[in-house]
Amino acid sequence: MKYIVGIAGREIEVEVDGDRVTVIGSTRTASLRSIPGTTSRQLVLDGRPTGLTMRSAGRGQWSVETRGDRWEVEVLDERTRHIRGLTAGSARQRGPKTLRAPMPGLVVRVLVETGHAVTAGAGLVVLEAMKMENELKAPATGVVRAVRVEAGQAVEKGQELVEFE
Repeated sequence: MKYIVGIAGREIEVEVDGDRVTVIGSTRTASLRSIPGTTSRQLVLDGRPTGLTMRSAGRGQWSVETRGDRWEVEVLDERTRHIRGLTAGSARQRGPKTLRAPMPGLVVRVLVETGHAVTAGAGLVVLEAMKMENELKAPATGVVRAVRVEAGQAVEKGQELVEFE
């Protein structure tokens, strides 16, 4: 089965046939086993084991950690990718270019800065409305181009809060 793996702004085609995995034309023997009761997995690549911590963020999104390094990864099979293409493209293409205030309120905290890479669902701005704090989240993976508000600022419904590249 073919998968498209998005990592660090690149898309890599990965073909899996049993324990044979082909990545960028290089075929290797690989297996991935869960360690019961944990978010840890053991990847055995050409007979060499490596420990990974994997947390699902849903819809093919994963946070993967190994040896102190962390990556946000999206894994889509060919069919899912094709269906997304038919229904207006990938999350990156579908995502809005701006986050707008869904209601009038007061900006309590800004959780990102210009240049920050964010994943879908990451908190961006905390907005207080009717004495309740609402954390506004990134609708898609992207990079913050500009933050248009600051803590303490009153905003109107529809006002631009964060712009994405």
